[in-house]
Amino acid sequence: MNRFLLLAFVLFAVILSACGGNDPQTSKVATFTPDLCISNQVALAIKPVNDLQREFDDLSLLAANVAREQLADLITDMQRVRRQAEDLTVAPCVETLKSHQLAHMKTVIDTMIAFVGGADATTLNQGIAQAGQQHDLYSLELARLMGATLVPIQPAATP
Repeated sequence: MNRFLLLAFVLFAVILSACGGNDPQTSKVATFTPDLCISNQVALAIKPVNDLQREFDDLSLLAANVAREQLADLITDMQRVRRQAEDLTVAPCVETLKSHQLAHMKTVIDTMIAFVGGADATTLNQGIAQAGQQHDLYSLELARLMGATLVPIQPAATP
């Protein structure tokens, strides 16, 4: 009889312990993830995107000032930066900025590859103009995210 009571008690304890515990579907663990899209955090969300854009712009400026034979290495570096930008996970509020950035980078790289390949002037001029427009879109979106208002520059009056 004692043995039966002991076995029943153990069985009851096992069943009771199965009712409690941490069910992964019902237990919640609080974690702190800052919302990078609120006004005082946007700069943190933008920084990695803009750091890559600045590096790309530096490479573009350098590429515009070297001989055609030296462009292959610079194009490779620009492609590396573009891949880093593509792989970057960004906050939802920065998606448009990243989209403008990637479009600009692709156009610049494609235009430079066309230049190295001997493309005609019309094709190159179209690529340069499109890249400029895409960079402007990037700059406007960056200003919008930062809460800045851009004012067009007025030409100086001639005396």
